[in-house]
Amino acid sequence: MSCNIGEAAKASGVSEKMIRHYESIGLLRPAREANGYRRYGEGDIAVLRFIRHARDLAFPLEEVRRLLTLWQDRGRASAEVRAIALSHVAALEEKADSLRRMAESLRHLAAHCHGDARPDCPILDGLEGKTP
Repeated sequence: MSCNIGEAAKASGVSEKMIRHYESIGLLRPAREANGYRRYGEGDIAVLRFIRHARDLAFPLEEVRRLLTLWQDRGRASAEVRAIALSHVAALEEKADSLRRMAESLRHLAAHCHGDARPDCPILDGLEGKTP
């Protein structure tokens, strides 16, 4: 099977723009025809699906690159893959905690806002750095 970029996008769930981007940063190396058009084989589609799934789990591109290299190395040790995954879990949990703290702060500011016709607004004051 060999297909063009539009067909590869449909088959993988990755947009054409992102396919071009992944190629530009070296995550993907599709074959080129004599006229310069890209041709994507089953292996390329598999790589694109792998990248999409990793990105769906919010892995940064450099981690995707490491995981992709490990995925393609059938002689790899799973310990490194596990370490990358657990490190990413810790980063996600840290981000989730940060988002919870932001939501609590905004909830607190909103609780002190009357939400009526008065011009005073604790939310805007809080964004300015004043405490309600």
